[in-house]
Amino acid sequence: MKDEHAILEIDPEALRAAEFMQAQELLGGMVGRRIVSAQLEETRIAIETDDGSIYYFYGFMGEEQPGSEDE
Repeated sequence: MKDEHAILEIDPEALRAAEFMQAQELLGGMVGRRIVSAQLEETRIAIETDDGSIYYFYGFMGEEQPGSEDE
């Protein structure tokens, strides 16, 4: 019997790739709509379009430059 409480190993690059693909799909669906609001929340960015739809983007994507924290 497998340990039901085993720690799952998650590849951060796989998470970024999945989030990137989802973001591309969402952005593709926003073509032709106007953004009326953008909110930076604690764990996500919320974008509202002129038809009342709200799209959420999470922080798996992003970019880090070497030495950027020290500057």
